[in-house]
Amino acid sequence: MATNTKTKGAARAEKRANALPQATARYIRISSRKAGIVLDLIRGKDVREALAILEFTPKAASPVIYKVLKSAIANAVNNKNLDESELYVAQAYANPGPTLKRYVARSRGSASPMLRRTCHITVALDTRKAKED
Repeated sequence: MATNTKTKGAARAEKRANALPQATARYIRISSRKAGIVLDLIRGKDVREALAILEFTPKAASPVIYKVLKSAIANAVNNKNLDESELYVAQAYANPGPTLKRYVARSRGSASPMLRRTCHITVALDTRKAKED
């Protein structure tokens, strides 16, 4: 039993070491569909080009995704010792988070539900040279 636990732990550590550098922002107060529109613009682009696109995109999700991308770049450079000029956005997705359920007053004393959606935004980077080999 103990050997199985050791091998599992070693396998998890190796998988973590080989994982792509990424960053995640959780519980962001924007719907995952709206964030996905902006993420589609940067997926597959070099990081410098993606930062420029996000800087000039007039969407509410752009500043949040900009910060997540900057964090992913910092993780790649500091934790994985990768060169920033070779990085590109390998994965970018927004999963739905918990929905805040509120009510808004309507006529004749009734109420209608208002769903305030949240999302978890993840950006993963990779190097171009590793992909070409």
